[in-house]
Amino acid sequence: MLENISMTPIRLKTPVTDDIIKQLRIGQKVLINGFLYTGRDAAHAKLVALIDNGQDLPITLNGQIIYYAGPSPAKPGRIIGSVGPTTSGRMDLYAPKLIALGLKGMVGKGKRSPEVIKAIKQYNSVYFAAVGGAAALISKTVKQCEVVAYPELGPEAIYRLAVEDFPVIVVNDTQGGDLYEEGIKMYAATS
Repeated sequence: MLENISMTPIRLKTPVTDDIIKQLRIGQKVLINGFLYTGRDAAHAKLVALIDNGQDLPITLNGQIIYYAGPSPAKPGRIIGSVGPTTSGRMDLYAPKLIALGLKGMVGKGKRSPEVIKAIKQYNSVYFAAVGGAAALISKTVKQCEVVAYPELGPEAIYRLAVEDFPVIVVNDTQGGDLYEEGIKMYAATS
């Protein structure tokens, strides 16, 4: 399955449609352009509490991508500090509700739960991995940064990032593909 993946990155512009998301396959390199929202577990808990209470969200999720990150403060002359991915599993409790509202992508690191993978397939979403340990390099793709919700959370607030060629890899796709599982199978086959 992975042998047929092109090494040429796909350029993706947000907001994203179902048609585009359905074309993505595990192992593909993607360069995101447009806007990403950051959010970690504290922000996710607040969003889901609003959903559960039938209240409006402070951001529009439909067609958007959330990056599981908490930016560090910017150094003088910079737009943002380091902005590396955090472990996605901490958002698994909340992610299915956000995906059901039209969230088209999530960026983080690590495996996702069966419930998240089911929601990805059901609602046409995708999970991308960003390279952990490359936070300073990733920050160079951020061209604008502003807090749009929950400033009291500090670095865990929801930021809106304007990005150019933000590099990610498709890990879970709408077809049920799982790059981590395929990687284990490929490694086992060559051992």
